[in-house]
Amino acid sequence: MYRLEARRPETPLANVRTFVAALVHPTILDRYMAQELVGPFNFGLSAFTLIYAATTILAIGRLVSEEHAPLLASIAYFLWQLPQIVVTVVPMAMLLGTLLTLQRLSAESEITALKAGGVGLVRAVAPLLVVGFGVSLAALALQEGVVPYANDQAIYLRDQSIQHLGAFGGGTHTVVTGLPGGGQQVTYFRGFDAATQQLLFVTIVTYGADNRPQAILFSDRGHYDQNSWTFDLASIYRFNGDGTTQASQEPDMHVDVGEKPSEIQRRVADNNRETMSRSQIREIITSGQLSPQELRAYQETYEDKLARPFASFVFTLIAVPFGLRPSRGGGTGLGFGLAVAIVFVYFVIASICSAVFSGLPGGYAISSVGAWLPNVIFTTIGCVLLLRAARY
Repeated sequence: MYRLEARRPETPLANVRTFVAALVHPTILDRYMAQELVGPFNFGLSAFTLIYAATTILAIGRLVSEEHAPLLASIAYFLWQLPQIVVTVVPMAMLLGTLLTLQRLSAESEITALKAGGVGLVRAVAPLLVVGFGVSLAALALQEGVVPYANDQAIYLRDQSIQHLGAFGGGTHTVVTGLPGGGQQVTYFRGFDAATQQLLFVTIVTYGADNRPQAILFSDRGHYDQNSWTFDLASIYRFNGDGTTQASQEPDMHVDVGEKPSEIQRRVADNNRETMSRSQIREIITSGQLSPQELRAYQETYEDKLARPFASFVFTLIAVPFGLRPSRGGGTGLGFGLAVAIVFVYFVIASICSAVFSGLPGGYAISSVGAWLPNVIFTTIGCVLLLRAARY
């Protein structure tokens, strides 16, 4: 039970101490506020995930019904896409969850009771802000650790099991021309493990100047080392001019396939920067294979993927003053509509910042400003509104 005492003005320094105290020494109030957030957050996460996944579900249904894609493979393809969707909708779920939580607490006069008991507004909502910051860190970890692997698996399922592109389809090959004698070398691979930077199930065909195959190499796995690829337990078949075939096996076969892991990663991911982790984007940036326009685009995405997960904290902060405003009816519908409006304004500002700063020189510094500016703007607005609400 809280002791009744006269409220003292909440200074900025006191608010910072309040936030740290809720993080280091959670009280019964902190646990209560966090528990109240769980239900509305789960509702928001489910609702926004369903909205974002609706297009994918319809597309998979069409593949199964019209193109007779395997049902289990199609379901697995959808499940592998869920981590990317979750990372996208988590900030929106935090926004809606915070709005609904505070609307309920305000409507039932629990916030008023806390104020009457000497608990300041900032102290009351501090656990929600702590949860928002923790969710931001969790979203960043999910984006960097799980999403790239899940997207690789989704692309593999799409190419192999759903679209039936096979081992030699889907753009999973490289070509090296200008070999001695005028031939060329074509490398086919069925998969690329982004985490270990390895090619999987590789077939390398060497053609002569007359376009006839001279040799074929098979290997289950190849890794990049010292500017060339090393293939483990490679089985090699060489075709002689007299029609005979010579077979051999090498424990470690070094072959230049014409591309580095960063270039292969771009193609396997369909050149979609959003499906890559920041470490993968960083490797592509440092490869020196990008044009100036591509370099700026990759730098922008590199910074965006760090700033975007922290929108969970920003949305939590700005939701607090809006959730405390008295409303007549509406309930969940009003909260959902307000959440959509805030998200819309946020992404409009983010799009404007991206368009303005993407055309400016300056490398990572300018890209970082453009990526973080929407968070800074909304954090400032949220702090001003929260401090204003705390004075009443």
